[in-house]
Amino acid sequence: MAWAYLSKVVQGPCPALSRLVEEVGPEEAARAVRERDLSEMLGERTIARAHVDTAAHDLELVAGMGGRLVTPDDDEWPQWRFLGFGNLSRSRDEGPPLALWVLGSRPVAELTDRAISIVGTRAASGYGEHVTAEISGDLAVDGWTIVSGAAFGVDGAAHRAALGVGGLTVAVLACGVDRAYPAGHARMLRQIAQNGAVISEYAPGTTPAKHRFLARNRLVASLSDGLVVVEAGWRSGARNTASWARKLGRPVMAVPGPVTSASSMGCNRMIREGEARLVANAGDVVEEAGPIGLREGLDVVRDLDALSGAALLVYEALPAVGPRGVRELSELSGVAVEQVRAVLPLLEMEGFVGSDDTGWSRQR
Repeated sequence: MAWAYLSKVVQGPCPALSRLVEEVGPEEAARAVRERDLSEMLGERTIARAHVDTAAHDLELVAGMGGRLVTPDDDEWPQWRFLGFGNLSRSRDEGPPLALWVLGSRPVAELTDRAISIVGTRAASGYGEHVTAEISGDLAVDGWTIVSGAAFGVDGAAHRAALGVGGLTVAVLACGVDRAYPAGHARMLRQIAQNGAVISEYAPGTTPAKHRFLARNRLVASLSDGLVVVEAGWRSGARNTASWARKLGRPVMAVPGPVTSASSMGCNRMIREGEARLVANAGDVVEEAGPIGLREGLDVVRDLDALSGAALLVYEALPAVGPRGVRELSELSGVAVEQVRAVLPLLEMEGFVGSDDTGWSRQR
């Protein structure tokens, strides 16, 4: 109830409130918001909707749709996906989601464990939709979850291709999950929820708005191993998503298009200016964003300078030789057990550590 109330009050990212919840818990944070027992900055951020408490109704509504509210307290919370936000400035809109409203039965962490985000223009050309379908379908067949924003054009083509091959896909909305947006994709969104997930950080009843689409883009970028932009104009939401991916340390890829096509100007520009790597098929995508074991023929170089925050502390707690258990690593690094568990798979994926029955150890 407290999580649902706070989600409705802030409607989107609020790093200050997230920190308060971490410090005192959701129930005490909810009390502080209701009673205006807050810092000046957080008070200004929450004052407009502090009196709005529809938590019981919202939870009942989403449960009736077969959904739920997923919070950082839950096992299915994709914690390691959101670690990149810890390296940002934590301004008003640069934090992780407070909670996630989810339609679909599969755990969010499981769905996003091996995922690729595919985005692009709403006014996709035949070329763009064809390439999107080819890449998305091939990735989905190989077990990758396709993450996108459910918009017309490239987003819709990516979702449909994954569904068409019986694969998994996740739609991230910029409104409440009780609203099918765009309305023309209502049937597709129901299909996505049946075998994948429809996700939003916005409470039921929240309507789409431009600033919510921009905030939504950071979640699309964060919930995957890499981002592919198929078609994008010179200035587009897809390029905004690519910017978020770079901030969060995700590989950014772009599909080149005809130099005469306005729909490909953004992609061609990102490739030319080194903002994205050129990809033409699913194999290229896996080579750029897939686990190290799938990057055949590539020399893997592990750069310790790439580690920071909790990941660096946990790595440095490992001995030069021999394994350590999770609890021991927590004590040596000073990082909470839950966060150690979230960091270790990321370090393993990047080739820094390995694991066996005895525990975790550095990779030689």
